[in-house]
Amino acid sequence: MILYLHGFRSSPQSVKARALAAHMTARGLADAFRCPQLPIAPAEAMAMLREEVARLAEQAGRLPTVVGSSLGGFYATRLAEELGVRAVAVNPVVHPSRGLSAYVGRLTNLYTGEPFEWTPEHVAQLSALERDRLEHPERIWLMVELGDELLDHRQTIAFYQGAKQTVLEGGDHSFTRWNDYLDEILVWAGLMPEGNTGKTERS
Repeated sequence: MILYLHGFRSSPQSVKARALAAHMTARGLADAFRCPQLPIAPAEAMAMLREEVARLAEQAGRLPTVVGSSLGGFYATRLAEELGVRAVAVNPVVHPSRGLSAYVGRLTNLYTGEPFEWTPEHVAQLSALERDRLEHPERIWLMVELGDELLDHRQTIAFYQGAKQTVLEGGDHSFTRWNDYLDEILVWAGLMPEGNTGKTERS
């Protein structure tokens, strides 16, 4: 089972979520994909995700793999640390409270157009979730494109030291080579047999 977590101001209609869903459907794995709309409030999002992981684990008889992009990558990392799930963090935010404090105010979802209020309390909730180091990096696969225009890849790579790492030149925050790694994600999640993909990794 894969639980996909979208990023800030995003939705289950995001490009990466739809691409992974379509790929899994083509592989006969449509029932193993879940991508909920995350609550705006980080504390609510994490509470919902903890419950969702428990529900999916009971349903499948094993923990799901959590895949997240940007802020979703931050949430996926926290779930890996707290609950023992395997995670894929795609261009993740390491300390989201720092960057997202600049967005306090009235915003809209980039996919649905739905307005919402991003508040100082939401930023404080993110800050409470942040950590200075990983306790279980072995549970996490970091995927980074060095051309990410929003995040400092040096900080990200250093924070995820000890994790499986795929670090690629160029690209941007959207992770432009997403479709090249969908089968590998299925292998990481235990949904496909392991094989030699020939991709370059750091570990």
